[in-house]
Amino acid sequence: MTQVKTAKYNVIKQYICEKIESGQWLEHSKVPSENELTEQFSVSRMTARRALQELTEQGLLVRSQGSGTFVATFKSQSSLLEIRNIADEIHERGHQYHAEQLSLKAVEVNDEVAILLALKPNDKAYFSSVLHFENNVAIQLEQRFVNPKLVSQYLSQDFTQITPHEYLSSEAPLTEATHEVEAIIASNDVCELLNINNVTPCLQVKRRTWSSQGVVSLAILTSPGNKYRLGSHLVF
Repeated sequence: MTQVKTAKYNVIKQYICEKIESGQWLEHSKVPSENELTEQFSVSRMTARRALQELTEQGLLVRSQGSGTFVATFKSQSSLLEIRNIADEIHERGHQYHAEQLSLKAVEVNDEVAILLALKPNDKAYFSSVLHFENNVAIQLEQRFVNPKLVSQYLSQDFTQITPHEYLSSEAPLTEATHEVEAIIASNDVCELLNINNVTPCLQVKRRTWSSQGVVSLAILTSPGNKYRLGSHLVF
């Protein structure tokens, strides 16, 4: 019986998956480059690139231009979400929108954020924390890390007058985005801000956006599960 030969890019994918599943490569670990895989498996660079690209699309790896490829953190992924401005969504429902700006500052980034923004560990990123309201009910906490190399005036904005999404769309027009979605129980601090008890399930969306110049921002959007659905926010 003729044995079916496994495609070379699948051999590389299996190798990487085994390293992750066995715990040899932990979250945020850097994986071999295209050149290193090309040499290790005696394949073309195109074959190595395909293996890395497919694992990235599956959410197992994350690639940062100029930094390399790393083992991803996030557990689930959706590319089906429509990116909309929350203020527009609320106004379209005929409801009142306002926001509270909780924080706006430069912060040192941890390893995960550095990888996702294509920065170096201990580099500084701009950070904003904004609480969004519909009819005076808090429906979303937005925590956003922004690449200061691409949006230098971010800290000068008033995010009670314009949303971070609106501002970034005008300064660094969106060319690409990924969404990763997870059901969570929020921390006590977040529950207090959203005015929910600490057993209320929340939906958390982690969104990374690119412009033509590179990764612009990483936004962490947390909403109470009884006030949020994908693509829209609801108040009961």
